[in-house]
Order: sequence, then structure tokens, then C-alpha cells
Amino acid sequence: MLRTPTDALITAICIFLLSPSAFSQDRADDREAIDALMWSYARALDTFDPGAYVALYTEDGQFVAGGNATEGREALWQMIEDLRVDREERAATGNPAAPMYHMTADSWTEFVDDTHARHHTYWLTVTGAAGGNPVNVLAAGRGVDELVKVGGRWLIQRRDVTPRD
Repeated sequence: MLRTPTDALITAICIFLLSPSAFSQDRADDREAIDALMWSYARALDTFDPGAYVALYTEDGQFVAGGNATEGREALWQMIEDLRVDREERAATGNPAAPMYHMTADSWTEFVDDTHARHHTYWLTVTGAAGGNPVNVLAAGRGVDELVKVGGRWLIQRRDVTPRD
């Protein structure tokens, strides 16, 4: 129990000074979780693992490229599965595709509120770089990902690799 106005003032100052520290740590934890999410995204895509890929999206998640949107986990799963099957079929005919790598650079995470964030980035898709293959840049661009924290876990709600703004 506070006995004097001075005790109350000291308590208020301590609360004020400690609160930003806790907030900063929460944001640091969120940034680390978002970095891990986006790393997992690239690995799932590069390994053509549809199960791992869709697990990173919300149930109504979307992948947007140009005017085309692939919506929902089932459609996202099929998108990656089709890529995987195509690569296997090419390999079976003696025309294997070079390894593919999706990379991001100059990323910035903007927190909208405690459970919503935007992940801004420049990105590259390259092939090669393994087994003596030449490196080829397939595509490059800028992206904005709408992220949401669900049950304490950050997920992709909308990944737009061709935003207009």
C-alpha cells in the first residue's frame, strides 16, 4: 500500500519507465517471429512443399501476383503442388530444373497494431548456384505482405508481390 504522495510518484515513474521496455521486447519478439515466418516461407517455396507453404497462411490467405490472386489454403496448396509436379515431370524426361531460390532484401516490418503488421521488401527469384549451374535472375520486384497474429503466431494473410503503391 502506498503511504505518501512520494511513494505514489515513485511507483508511477517506475511503471512508466518499465512499460516501454516490455513493449520493446514484445516488438523484438514479434520481429524475430516475422523474420522466421518469412524464412520458412522461402524454404517451403524453394522445396516445393505445399503442406509447409500453406501452414504459413491464414485460412483465407492470398498470394497476389499482378491482377491474379490465389485465395485460400486449398488453392495455395494446389499452386505449390502443381509447381512440384511440373519439376518432377521435367526431371523424369531428362530436363531437370535448376534449384530455385527466393530471396528478400531491404525488409521492413511496419506494425499496424498488436496483431497486424505489414512486411515490406524487395525480392529476387533466382535459379542455379548449385552443381556448377549459372545463376539466373528469373524475377525481381517489391512486395507487401499483410500479416496477422493468430493464437500467438504470425501468419500471412495476403502476400502481394506486385503492389501498386
